[in-house]
Amino acid sequence: MDMKNSAAVEVIDLAHYWLVVRRQFKKILALSIVATLISVLVVLSLTPIYKATSTLLIEANESKVLSIEEVYGLSGNGSEYFLTQFEILKSRDMAKRVVEKLDLVKVAEFNPYHSSHKKSFSIKAMIFGEGEAPTEEEILAKTIDNFWGAISIEPVRKTQLVKISVESIDPELAPIAANAIADAYIESQLEAKVGLTQQAAGWLGDRLGGLKDKLNVSEQKLQQFREDNNLIDVKGISTLIAKELDLVGERLVAARSERLDFETSYFQLKSLPDQSYDSLNSLPFILNNPLIAKLRESESSTELKVSELSQRYGPLHPKMVAAHSDLTAVQASLLSQMKRIANGIKNDFAAAKSKEKSLLGALNSTKSEMQSINRTEFELADYVRNVRSSRTLYETFFKRISETAETGTLQTANARIVDAAVLSAIPIKPKKKLIVLLVLVVSLMFGIALAFLLDALDATIKHADDVDHKLGFSMLGLLPLLPVNAPNSPPEKAAVRAFAQGEHVGFKESVRTLRTSLTLASLEKPVQTLLFTSTIPGEGKTTTSVNLASAYGQMEKVLLIDADMRRPTVAKQLQLPQGSRGLSNAVAYPETLDESIHTIADLGIDVMPAGAIPPNPLELLSSKNFTDILEQLKGRYQRIIIDSAPMQAVSDALYLSTLSDGVVYVIKADSTKDKLIKTGLGRLEDSNARILGVVLNQVDIEKEARYGGNYGGYYDAYEYSSK
Repeated sequence: MDMKNSAAVEVIDLAHYWLVVRRQFKKILALSIVATLISVLVVLSLTPIYKATSTLLIEANESKVLSIEEVYGLSGNGSEYFLTQFEILKSRDMAKRVVEKLDLVKVAEFNPYHSSHKKSFSIKAMIFGEGEAPTEEEILAKTIDNFWGAISIEPVRKTQLVKISVESIDPELAPIAANAIADAYIESQLEAKVGLTQQAAGWLGDRLGGLKDKLNVSEQKLQQFREDNNLIDVKGISTLIAKELDLVGERLVAARSERLDFETSYFQLKSLPDQSYDSLNSLPFILNNPLIAKLRESESSTELKVSELSQRYGPLHPKMVAAHSDLTAVQASLLSQMKRIANGIKNDFAAAKSKEKSLLGALNSTKSEMQSINRTEFELADYVRNVRSSRTLYETFFKRISETAETGTLQTANARIVDAAVLSAIPIKPKKKLIVLLVLVVSLMFGIALAFLLDALDATIKHADDVDHKLGFSMLGLLPLLPVNAPNSPPEKAAVRAFAQGEHVGFKESVRTLRTSLTLASLEKPVQTLLFTSTIPGEGKTTTSVNLASAYGQMEKVLLIDADMRRPTVAKQLQLPQGSRGLSNAVAYPETLDESIHTIADLGIDVMPAGAIPPNPLELLSSKNFTDILEQLKGRYQRIIIDSAPMQAVSDALYLSTLSDGVVYVIKADSTKDKLIKTGLGRLEDSNARILGVVLNQVDIEKEARYGGNYGGYYDAYEYSSK
């Protein structure tokens, strides 16, 4: 079998692990019992610790008689606020308040320098040379630190509640201290608010004086400005100027329109070549004059009259002369009026220009005056605004300082105790039952782990599972451990005769099982020559080979050859005469082969002992004579069993494996290291030896059965018994 491929696929064998636990069960149980007993003693000696919890409600929006948050700009909303309060509760200052309030310096639990600890301090002083007495500050600091460590603050999620817990060996002190922490927190909040209110009131008082001075200065500046500018009502003045500006503007527009009208007529008149009747009669503004229109009507009627008279009378007729005289007078009057109107247009145009200019000057003057008033109004508004803001700020501060002074001591806390801590009769620790149970479970687990560790570190082969797990070879059989014979016991009590003459039925059955396994292993390829070897001397390969030869001797003709010519034991164990010829004699002198073979009648086999020990056994075994003798013996015997030297010491078995049909490797149970066994098997595999399997020898069946092995009632199924 290839050892390199033996571990290619590893399967978790729970039965193997269970066997390991069963083998070490008593030790595991003993370890658990001892550890549990120690834990019981330790737990009984521990001082019980009690825990008391007080529930505190911290409100984000605290109720106040009068709010002053506008003054110092604080807000109590948001998760940061609650986190801040939790940290305040955890602070050393809270612990200090309670220590001083409850005078915990007198409590030995928290004061390491208490008089009850004098004995331990004396021993410590002798060991470390610490002889200086602590100061009061050091005692208080240590007491605060110890009490601080006994406090735990636990916020309740998604609520405004926080649990304040104190652990103490005194069940009565724990609730008192827990409630004291809650009270200390509430008092600290009230003190902080009162102090902050008083501080704000002082600051407001200082600030109020400055604001009053600032208000007076601003009012004086306003009054001085009014006096300097002769102001009574700026708003009324500005309104009057605005109206005047509107009126002048309207008149200027009218004057400008009038001037444009006169300017048109003036330029039409100026464009005439002369001021004759015909020229003036072409001007529209003259024709449109009502007086000219009447004169023209008179002219028309006079001309009509002249025309009518000329039809009746001659030019010299008095009526004709009178009519012509009337017409000339009308035309002269008309021309005179036209000239007068033309001269009037010149004068009106000049007057209109002068009026427009005058109104334009008045408008500019009014604008300048209006701008000056606006500047004055702006400056006045600035002074008024300063006075108003100073007065508003002063009045606000005056109101706040009045409220603060009157309500400084009427602050309410933003926290209250919802559930006060009560006395607890059951300590929270140590949880004695739980500790003992945990020690029991942990010790059992540790014992099991230790058993697995010992099993992993155990390099010996104890049972059949180890052969499979550690070696990867098939096991042909196992031989139980035989009782130790008395020193002067008869030869028939020897272990080599256990199969033939012994009383150990289980051993006999194990040898038969080994014989059967070898028979089955040689079905495909017959095995006539069997080589027995082991890793080191003393593993029982000679006993195994002799007993197996006796088992084969019941069925066929068998020869047992003792090829271990370094430490031969077959002749001695079978009580052969000293100096009997054997293998070395037959190889050296082939003619003495028959004399080197001895018949053991009670075992039913022939034996060839080692004979005289040669100086170099390997050369003797590798000689041609040994090969020839072995071939000759194969013709005589159906089964040849060779007992060779161990693998670790010499290489005899390696060479003999090349001459054998199969190799049986004998291992002493719970003795030989698996590393050495693997080395020996590996050397045989490298020599292309046919390893039929492993025989586990000297197995303590009763011990393995007690440990939960698979050997309980071994070979008792058919009423066989080792007894």
